[in-house]
Amino acid sequence: MCASIAFAQESESGVAGYRGIWFPLGQLSEYGDKYSGGLGTYTAKHRPVAVFASEAGEAGRTFFTYGGAKDDKRHLLNMIGYFDHATKTLAPPVVVHDKGGVDDPHDNSSLSIDSDGRIWVFVSGRGRSRPGFIYRSREPYSIEAFEQVRKAEFAYPQPVWIEGFGFLHCFTKYTQGRELYWSTSADGIEWTADQKLAGMGGHYQNVEQRDGIVYMSFNYHPGGVVDKRTNLYFLKSEDQGETWRTVEGAVVETPLTDPKGIGLVRDYESEGRRVYLKDMQFDARGHPVMLVVTSAAHVPGPEGEPRIWELVRWNGSKWIFSEVTRSTHNYDMGQLWIEGDLWRILAPTEAGPQRWGTGGEIALWESRDSGKSWAKMRDVTSNSKNNHTYVRRPLNAHDDFYAFWADGNANEFSQSNLYFTNRDGSNVKQMPRTIFNTGN
Repeated sequence: MCASIAFAQESESGVAGYRGIWFPLGQLSEYGDKYSGGLGTYTAKHRPVAVFASEAGEAGRTFFTYGGAKDDKRHLLNMIGYFDHATKTLAPPVVVHDKGGVDDPHDNSSLSIDSDGRIWVFVSGRGRSRPGFIYRSREPYSIEAFEQVRKAEFAYPQPVWIEGFGFLHCFTKYTQGRELYWSTSADGIEWTADQKLAGMGGHYQNVEQRDGIVYMSFNYHPGGVVDKRTNLYFLKSEDQGETWRTVEGAVVETPLTDPKGIGLVRDYESEGRRVYLKDMQFDARGHPVMLVVTSAAHVPGPEGEPRIWELVRWNGSKWIFSEVTRSTHNYDMGQLWIEGDLWRILAPTEAGPQRWGTGGEIALWESRDSGKSWAKMRDVTSNSKNNHTYVRRPLNAHDDFYAFWADGNANEFSQSNLYFTNRDGSNVKQMPRTIFNTGN
Protein backbone atom coordinates (compact mmCIF):
# COMPACT_ATOMS: atom_id res chain seq x y z
CA MET A 1 0.00 0.00 0.00
CA CYS A 2 2.81 2.43 0.83
CA ALA A 3 6.54 2.68 1.29
CA SER A 4 8.58 4.14 4.12
CA ILE A 5 10.74 7.21 3.65
CA ALA A 6 14.07 8.21 5.13
CA PHE A 7 14.86 11.08 7.45
CA ALA A 8 16.89 13.98 6.10
CA GLN A 9 19.50 13.40 8.79
CA GLU A 10 20.30 10.88 11.47
CA SER A 11 19.95 11.57 15.16
CA GLU A 12 22.73 11.11 17.65
CA SER A 13 20.76 8.37 19.36
CA GLY A 14 17.60 6.40 18.77
CA VAL A 15 14.55 8.63 19.45
CA ALA A 16 10.91 8.47 18.52
CA GLY A 17 10.01 9.63 15.05
CA TYR A 18 6.61 10.36 13.55
CA ARG A 19 4.04 8.86 15.91
CA GLY A 20 0.50 10.17 16.11
CA ILE A 21 -1.78 10.54 19.11
CA TRP A 22 -4.60 8.01 19.59
CA PHE A 23 -7.74 9.27 21.29
CA PRO A 24 -11.26 8.09 22.21
CA LEU A 25 -13.92 10.69 22.92
CA GLY A 26 -15.75 8.23 25.20
CA GLN A 27 -19.28 8.97 23.96
CA LEU A 28 -20.32 5.38 23.22
CA SER A 29 -23.41 4.12 21.46
CA GLU A 30 -24.42 0.87 19.73
CA TYR A 31 -21.85 1.33 16.93
CA GLY A 32 -18.97 2.58 19.00
CA ASP A 33 -17.52 5.93 19.98
CA LYS A 34 -18.80 9.14 18.40
CA TYR A 35 -15.25 9.49 17.12
CA SER A 36 -11.94 7.86 18.03
CA GLY A 37 -8.72 6.57 16.51
CA GLY A 38 -5.56 8.12 15.13
CA LEU A 39 -6.21 11.85 15.49
CA GLY A 40 -2.78 13.38 14.95
CA THR A 41 -4.13 15.62 12.17
CA TYR A 42 -7.39 16.48 13.96
CA THR A 43 -9.48 18.77 13.96
CA ALA A 44 -11.07 20.16 10.79
CA LYS A 45 -11.14 23.49 12.63
CA HIS A 46 -7.36 23.67 13.11
CA ARG A 47 -6.25 25.43 9.89
CA PRO A 48 -3.79 25.40 8.29
CA VAL A 49 -1.73 22.52 9.67
CA ALA A 50 0.79 22.47 6.81
CA VAL A 51 2.36 25.13 4.57
CA PHE A 52 4.60 24.77 1.52
CA ALA A 53 7.31 27.45 1.50
CA SER A 54 9.00 27.75 -1.88
CA GLU A 55 11.67 30.05 -0.41
CA ALA A 56 12.87 27.45 2.10
CA GLY A 57 15.84 25.58 0.70
CA GLU A 58 16.69 24.72 -2.89
CA ALA A 59 13.27 23.40 -3.92
CA GLY A 60 11.25 24.49 -0.92
CA ARG A 61 9.93 22.70 2.13
CA THR A 62 6.51 21.68 3.37
CA PHE A 63 6.26 22.40 7.10
CA PHE A 64 3.56 20.60 9.05
CA THR A 65 2.35 20.28 12.61
CA TYR A 66 0.57 17.34 14.21
CA GLY A 67 -0.39 15.79 17.51
CA GLY A 68 2.36 13.38 18.52
CA ALA A 69 2.37 10.67 21.16
CA LYS A 70 5.08 10.59 23.81
CA ASP A 71 6.49 7.05 23.97
CA ASP A 72 3.41 5.83 22.03
CA LYS A 73 1.27 6.61 25.06
CA ARG A 74 -1.78 8.83 25.36
CA HIS A 75 0.36 11.87 26.13
CA LEU A 76 0.05 14.71 23.61
CA LEU A 77 3.08 16.45 22.15
CA ASN A 78 2.62 19.38 19.76
CA MET A 79 5.06 18.41 17.03
CA ILE A 80 6.47 20.00 13.89
CA GLY A 81 8.35 18.49 10.96
CA TYR A 82 9.06 19.25 7.33
CA PHE A 83 9.56 17.54 3.99
CA ASP A 84 12.52 18.78 1.96
CA HIS A 85 11.52 18.80 -1.71
CA ALA A 86 15.10 18.92 -3.00
CA THR A 87 16.28 15.81 -1.17
CA LYS A 88 12.84 14.13 -0.93
CA THR A 89 13.42 13.47 2.77
CA LEU A 90 11.76 14.25 6.08
CA ALA A 91 13.48 16.16 8.84
CA PRO A 92 13.41 14.65 12.33
CA PRO A 93 10.34 16.05 14.10
CA VAL A 94 10.64 18.54 16.93
CA VAL A 95 8.53 18.97 20.07
CA VAL A 96 7.21 22.53 20.18
CA HIS A 97 5.04 22.11 23.28
CA ASP A 98 4.52 19.26 25.75
CA LYS A 99 0.92 19.26 26.98
CA GLY A 100 2.04 17.78 30.28
CA GLY A 101 -0.14 14.70 30.31
CA VAL A 102 -3.09 15.99 28.28
CA ASP A 103 -4.15 13.28 25.82
CA ASP A 104 -6.78 15.27 23.91
CA PRO A 105 -6.03 16.22 20.26
CA HIS A 106 -8.42 19.16 20.58
CA ASP A 107 -5.15 20.69 21.84
CA ASN A 108 -3.38 20.10 18.51
CA SER A 109 -1.77 23.02 16.69
CA SER A 110 -2.12 25.19 13.61
CA LEU A 111 0.72 26.65 11.56
CA SER A 112 1.60 29.88 9.76
CA ILE A 113 4.66 31.40 8.11
CA ASP A 114 5.22 35.16 8.01
CA SER A 115 6.89 37.27 5.33
CA ASP A 116 10.30 36.88 6.98
CA GLY A 117 10.07 33.09 6.98
CA ARG A 118 9.42 32.78 10.70
CA ILE A 119 7.29 29.75 11.50
CA TRP A 120 4.41 30.29 13.92
CA VAL A 121 2.76 27.44 15.83
CA PHE A 122 -0.63 28.18 17.42
CA VAL A 123 -1.21 25.54 20.13
CA SER A 124 -4.92 25.20 20.86
CA GLY A 125 -6.39 25.46 24.31
CA ARG A 126 -9.54 23.66 25.43
CA GLY A 127 -12.54 25.08 27.24
CA ARG A 128 -11.75 27.86 29.69
CA SER A 129 -9.29 25.86 31.79
CA ARG A 130 -6.53 24.99 29.28
CA PRO A 131 -5.02 28.07 27.60
CA GLY A 132 -3.63 28.34 24.09
CA PHE A 133 -0.02 29.22 23.28
CA ILE A 134 1.73 30.91 20.36
CA TYR A 135 5.29 29.95 19.45
CA ARG A 136 7.66 31.52 16.90
CA SER A 137 10.73 29.94 15.35
CA ARG A 138 13.99 31.63 16.32
CA GLU A 139 15.27 31.45 12.75
CA PRO A 140 13.52 31.70 9.37
CA TYR A 141 12.44 28.39 7.85
CA SER A 142 13.96 26.50 10.76
CA ILE A 143 12.33 24.13 13.25
CA GLU A 144 15.38 23.76 15.49
CA ALA A 145 14.21 26.18 18.20
CA PHE A 146 11.00 27.99 19.12
CA GLU A 147 10.15 30.69 21.64
CA GLN A 148 6.81 31.12 23.33
CA VAL A 149 5.46 34.59 22.61
CA ARG A 150 1.91 34.42 23.93
CA LYS A 151 -0.40 32.57 26.30
CA ALA A 152 -4.11 33.32 25.89
CA GLU A 153 -7.61 31.90 25.83
CA PHE A 154 -8.30 30.40 22.40
CA ALA A 155 -9.30 27.08 20.86
CA TYR A 156 -9.51 25.83 17.25
CA PRO A 157 -6.87 28.34 16.07
CA GLN A 158 -7.04 29.50 12.44
CA PRO A 159 -4.30 32.10 11.87
CA VAL A 160 -4.22 33.93 8.55
CA TRP A 161 -1.06 35.80 7.53
CA ILE A 162 -1.93 38.74 5.27
CA GLU A 163 0.98 40.22 3.34
CA GLY A 164 1.60 43.85 4.29
CA PHE A 165 -0.69 43.64 7.32
CA GLY A 166 0.10 40.78 9.67
CA PHE A 167 -2.11 38.23 11.40
CA LEU A 168 -5.86 37.91 11.45
CA HIS A 169 -6.50 35.12 13.94
CA CYS A 170 -9.95 33.49 13.96
CA PHE A 171 -10.66 31.20 16.90
CA THR A 172 -13.18 29.90 19.42
CA LYS A 173 -13.84 30.84 23.03
CA TYR A 174 -16.09 28.88 25.38
CA THR A 175 -18.15 31.85 26.51
CA GLN A 176 -21.87 31.23 25.93
CA GLY A 177 -21.25 28.05 23.96
CA ARG A 178 -18.39 27.71 21.51
CA GLU A 179 -18.49 31.21 20.11
CA LEU A 180 -16.42 32.67 17.27
CA TYR A 181 -13.90 35.47 17.84
CA TRP A 182 -11.10 37.23 16.00
CA SER A 183 -8.05 39.30 16.84
CA THR A 184 -5.30 40.96 14.79
CA SER A 185 -1.59 41.60 15.18
CA ALA A 186 1.04 43.24 13.02
CA ASP A 187 3.90 41.30 14.58
CA GLY A 188 2.36 38.30 16.36
CA ILE A 189 3.45 39.70 19.72
CA GLU A 190 0.97 42.50 20.44
CA TRP A 191 -2.68 41.63 19.74
CA THR A 192 -5.90 43.59 19.64
CA ALA A 193 -8.69 42.73 22.06
CA ASP A 194 -10.76 39.67 21.15
CA GLN A 195 -13.89 40.57 19.19
CA LYS A 196 -16.92 38.29 18.95
CA LEU A 197 -18.09 37.39 15.46
CA ALA A 198 -20.97 35.00 16.13
CA GLY A 199 -22.84 33.87 19.23
CA MET A 200 -25.95 31.85 18.43
CA GLY A 201 -25.30 29.17 21.03
CA GLY A 202 -22.10 27.85 19.48
CA HIS A 203 -20.31 27.40 16.16
CA TYR A 204 -17.53 25.68 14.25
CA GLN A 205 -15.78 27.51 11.42
CA ASN A 206 -13.40 27.17 8.46
CA VAL A 207 -11.31 30.18 7.40
CA GLU A 208 -9.35 30.80 4.20
CA GLN A 209 -7.84 33.84 2.52
CA ARG A 210 -7.32 34.82 -1.10
CA ASP A 211 -5.55 38.01 -2.21
CA GLY A 212 -5.88 39.52 1.25
CA ILE A 213 -9.61 38.82 1.54
CA VAL A 214 -10.57 36.51 4.41
CA TYR A 215 -13.47 34.09 3.90
CA MET A 216 -15.30 32.16 6.61
CA SER A 217 -17.86 29.36 6.60
CA PHE A 218 -19.51 28.21 9.82
CA ASN A 219 -22.40 26.22 11.28
CA TYR A 220 -24.30 26.69 14.55
CA HIS A 221 -25.20 24.63 17.62
CA PRO A 222 -28.88 25.01 18.56
CA GLY A 223 -29.18 25.63 22.28
CA GLY A 224 -25.43 25.25 22.62
CA VAL A 225 -25.63 21.50 21.84
CA VAL A 226 -22.73 20.51 19.57
CA ASP A 227 -24.43 17.25 18.57
CA LYS A 228 -27.19 19.30 16.94
CA ARG A 229 -24.79 21.28 14.75
CA THR A 230 -26.58 22.43 11.63
CA ASN A 231 -27.05 25.20 9.05
CA LEU A 232 -24.34 26.75 6.89
CA TYR A 233 -23.24 30.39 6.96
CA PHE A 234 -20.73 32.45 4.99
CA LEU A 235 -18.99 35.79 5.61
CA LYS A 236 -15.95 37.62 4.26
CA SER A 237 -13.73 40.53 5.26
CA GLU A 238 -11.84 42.71 2.79
CA ASP A 239 -10.23 44.90 5.48
CA GLN A 240 -8.57 42.49 7.91
CA GLY A 241 -11.62 42.07 10.11
CA GLU A 242 -12.62 45.71 10.41
CA THR A 243 -15.80 44.94 8.47
CA TRP A 244 -17.56 41.64 7.79
CA ARG A 245 -19.84 41.19 4.79
CA THR A 246 -22.11 38.62 3.16
CA VAL A 247 -21.09 36.99 -0.10
CA GLU A 248 -23.07 39.69 -1.94
CA GLY A 249 -21.20 42.44 -0.08
CA ALA A 250 -23.78 43.54 2.49
CA VAL A 251 -22.21 44.77 5.76
CA VAL A 252 -22.89 42.55 8.76
CA GLU A 253 -23.29 43.80 12.31
CA THR A 254 -21.31 41.61 14.70
CA PRO A 255 -21.77 39.53 16.70
CA LEU A 256 -24.36 37.58 14.74
CA THR A 257 -27.13 36.32 17.01
CA ASP A 258 -30.01 35.24 14.72
CA PRO A 259 -29.72 31.70 13.29
CA LYS A 260 -32.20 32.60 10.54
CA GLY A 261 -30.59 35.96 9.81
CA ILE A 262 -27.95 37.46 7.56
CA GLY A 263 -25.15 35.24 6.29
CA LEU A 264 -27.27 32.07 6.19
CA VAL A 265 -26.45 29.95 3.12
CA ARG A 266 -28.85 27.07 3.77
CA ASP A 267 -31.31 26.24 6.52
CA TYR A 268 -30.31 22.62 7.11
CA GLU A 269 -31.99 22.77 10.52
CA SER A 270 -35.44 22.79 8.89
CA GLU A 271 -34.38 19.71 6.90
CA GLY A 272 -33.31 17.81 10.01
CA ARG A 273 -29.70 17.57 8.81
CA ARG A 274 -26.47 17.85 10.81
CA VAL A 275 -23.63 19.79 9.13
CA TYR A 276 -19.93 18.88 9.47
CA LEU A 277 -17.49 21.34 7.90
CA LYS A 278 -14.61 19.92 5.86
CA ASP A 279 -13.00 22.59 3.66
CA MET A 280 -13.26 25.77 1.60
CA GLN A 281 -11.51 26.76 -1.63
CA PHE A 282 -12.02 29.13 -4.60
CA ASP A 283 -12.88 28.57 -8.24
CA ALA A 284 -11.13 30.16 -11.22
CA ARG A 285 -13.21 33.34 -10.81
CA GLY A 286 -12.38 33.62 -7.11
CA HIS A 287 -15.78 32.48 -5.93
CA PRO A 288 -15.91 30.45 -2.69
CA VAL A 289 -16.54 26.71 -2.73
CA MET A 290 -17.36 24.88 0.51
CA LEU A 291 -17.19 21.16 1.27
CA VAL A 292 -19.38 19.65 4.01
CA VAL A 293 -20.78 16.32 5.12
CA THR A 294 -24.43 16.30 6.15
CA SER A 295 -26.05 13.50 8.10
CA ALA A 296 -29.26 12.45 9.82
CA ALA A 297 -27.84 11.92 13.33
CA HIS A 298 -24.77 12.62 15.44
CA VAL A 299 -24.18 8.99 16.45
CA PRO A 300 -22.15 6.53 14.36
CA GLY A 301 -23.80 3.68 12.51
CA PRO A 302 -26.80 3.36 10.19
CA GLU A 303 -28.91 5.90 12.10
CA GLY A 304 -26.90 8.74 10.58
CA GLU A 305 -27.40 7.67 6.98
CA PRO A 306 -27.36 9.04 4.44
CA ARG A 307 -24.07 10.82 5.13
CA ILE A 308 -23.64 12.98 2.07
CA TRP A 309 -20.49 14.79 0.91
CA GLU A 310 -21.95 18.04 -0.43
CA LEU A 311 -20.25 20.75 -2.46
CA VAL A 312 -21.62 24.27 -1.99
CA ARG A 313 -20.40 26.82 -4.54
CA TRP A 314 -21.18 30.46 -5.25
CA ASN A 315 -21.64 31.17 -8.97
CA GLY A 316 -21.75 34.95 -8.68
CA SER A 317 -25.47 35.21 -8.04
CA LYS A 318 -26.58 32.17 -6.04
CA TRP A 319 -25.37 29.13 -4.11
CA ILE A 320 -25.26 25.84 -6.06
CA PHE A 321 -25.42 22.48 -4.24
CA SER A 322 -24.20 19.12 -5.56
CA GLU A 323 -23.47 15.68 -4.15
CA VAL A 324 -19.98 14.18 -4.40
CA THR A 325 -20.47 10.77 -2.77
CA ARG A 326 -21.62 9.15 0.48
CA SER A 327 -19.66 8.05 3.51
CA THR A 328 -19.87 5.91 6.65
CA HIS A 329 -19.05 8.40 9.43
CA ASN A 330 -19.69 12.05 10.29
CA TYR A 331 -16.03 12.58 11.11
CA ASP A 332 -14.69 11.21 7.84
CA MET A 333 -12.47 14.18 7.06
CA GLY A 334 -11.03 15.09 3.67
CA GLN A 335 -10.26 18.24 1.75
CA LEU A 336 -10.72 20.02 -1.56
CA TRP A 337 -8.16 21.12 -4.17
CA ILE A 338 -9.21 23.40 -7.06
CA GLU A 339 -6.69 23.70 -9.90
CA GLY A 340 -8.31 25.60 -12.74
CA ASP A 341 -10.92 23.35 -14.32
CA LEU A 342 -9.78 20.32 -12.31
CA TRP A 343 -11.42 19.93 -8.90
CA ARG A 344 -10.21 17.17 -6.57
CA ILE A 345 -11.12 15.67 -3.21
CA LEU A 346 -8.97 13.32 -1.15
CA ALA A 347 -10.96 11.78 1.69
CA PRO A 348 -11.68 8.49 3.54
CA THR A 349 -14.98 8.05 1.70
CA GLU A 350 -14.66 4.25 1.50
CA ALA A 351 -15.52 1.88 4.36
CA GLY A 352 -12.42 0.87 6.29
CA PRO A 353 -11.56 -2.14 8.45
CA GLN A 354 -13.48 -0.53 11.34
CA ARG A 355 -16.57 0.06 9.20
CA TRP A 356 -18.60 2.36 11.44
CA GLY A 357 -15.56 4.05 13.00
CA THR A 358 -13.91 7.38 12.26
CA GLY A 359 -12.20 7.42 8.86
CA GLY A 360 -11.79 4.54 6.44
CA GLU A 361 -9.98 3.95 3.17
CA ILE A 362 -8.91 7.05 1.25
CA ALA A 363 -10.08 7.70 -2.32
CA LEU A 364 -9.31 10.38 -4.89
CA TRP A 365 -12.32 12.04 -6.56
CA GLU A 366 -12.25 14.45 -9.50
CA SER A 367 -14.64 16.81 -11.24
CA ARG A 368 -14.16 18.73 -14.49
CA ASP A 369 -17.52 20.50 -14.56
CA SER A 370 -17.17 22.84 -11.55
CA GLY A 371 -18.26 20.20 -9.07
CA LYS A 372 -21.56 19.24 -10.73
CA SER A 373 -20.48 15.60 -11.15
CA TRP A 374 -17.69 13.56 -9.61
CA ALA A 375 -15.82 10.36 -10.47
CA LYS A 376 -13.63 8.25 -8.22
CA MET A 377 -10.22 8.07 -9.90
CA ARG A 378 -8.43 5.67 -7.57
CA ASP A 379 -8.32 4.06 -4.16
CA VAL A 380 -5.38 5.75 -2.50
CA THR A 381 -5.34 3.23 0.35
CA SER A 382 -6.75 -0.31 0.48
CA ASN A 383 -6.63 -3.47 2.59
CA SER A 384 -5.46 -1.42 5.55
CA LYS A 385 -5.16 -2.72 9.10
CA ASN A 386 -6.66 0.44 10.60
CA ASN A 387 -8.80 3.33 9.44
CA HIS A 388 -7.15 6.35 7.85
CA THR A 389 -8.30 9.65 9.35
CA TYR A 390 -8.30 13.41 8.80
CA VAL A 391 -6.74 13.99 5.40
CA ARG A 392 -5.25 17.50 5.37
CA ARG A 393 -4.33 19.86 2.52
CA PRO A 394 -1.16 21.96 2.91
CA LEU A 395 -1.45 25.63 2.08
CA ASN A 396 0.06 26.09 -1.42
CA ALA A 397 0.35 22.31 -1.66
CA HIS A 398 3.32 20.91 -3.62
CA ASP A 399 2.81 17.88 -5.89
CA ASP A 400 5.19 15.72 -3.83
CA PHE A 401 3.52 16.46 -0.46
CA TYR A 402 -0.05 16.98 -1.56
CA ALA A 403 -1.86 15.68 1.53
CA PHE A 404 -1.07 14.05 4.86
CA TRP A 405 -3.01 12.16 7.51
CA ALA A 406 -2.87 9.58 10.30
CA ASP A 407 -4.27 6.11 10.92
CA GLY A 408 -5.47 4.19 13.96
CA ASN A 409 -7.89 1.56 15.14
CA ALA A 410 -11.25 3.24 15.65
CA ASN A 411 -12.45 0.62 18.14
CA GLU A 412 -9.51 0.08 20.49
CA PHE A 413 -6.17 1.60 21.42
CA SER A 414 -3.49 1.22 18.75
CA GLN A 415 -0.34 2.79 17.45
CA SER A 416 -0.97 5.64 15.03
CA ASN A 417 1.18 6.21 11.96
CA LEU A 418 1.45 9.30 9.78
CA TYR A 419 1.36 9.30 5.97
CA PHE A 420 1.64 11.62 3.00
CA THR A 421 1.00 11.26 -0.71
CA ASN A 422 1.84 12.83 -4.03
CA ARG A 423 -0.65 14.73 -6.17
CA ASP A 424 -2.33 11.80 -7.95
CA GLY A 425 -2.40 9.56 -4.89
CA SER A 426 -0.19 6.95 -6.53
CA ASN A 427 2.73 7.16 -4.10
CA VAL A 428 1.68 6.95 -0.45
CA LYS A 429 4.51 6.95 2.06
CA GLN A 430 4.43 6.16 5.75
CA MET A 431 6.51 8.51 7.85
CA PRO A 432 9.18 6.64 9.85
CA ARG A 433 8.31 5.93 13.45
CA THR A 434 11.91 5.80 14.70
CA ILE A 435 15.28 7.34 13.91
CA PHE A 436 18.17 4.92 14.15
CA ASN A 437 21.80 5.89 14.56
CA THR A 438 23.85 3.73 12.21
CA GLY A 439 27.13 4.93 13.67
CA ASN A 440 28.35 6.24 10.33
